[in-house]
Amino acid sequence: MTDQVENQAVEPVQLSLQDIATVVQIIDICSKRGGFEGQELEAVGGLRNRIVKFLESNKPEEGTAPEGVVPTTVEEESTDEA
Repeated sequence: MTDQVENQAVEPVQLSLQDIATVVQIIDICSKRGGFEGQELEAVGGLRNRIVKFLESNKPEEGTAPEGVVPTTVEEESTDEA
């Protein structure tokens, strides 16, 4: 049985920058729709920010982005505290 497993070609899982950018979009959509409870927001927001920083540091140079890649930017919300 181990011979069968060893002979099978294992294809590595691939993630593109577009896949990772889609995760940010999913987080934004779920947040807008109220998909997270209050105590979860800090962890979700922190993860989203780390993903965006990763995308920004690994984005292709201008003019070299593959077709269909949508750039993702961090939108700063103003916090008007009285």
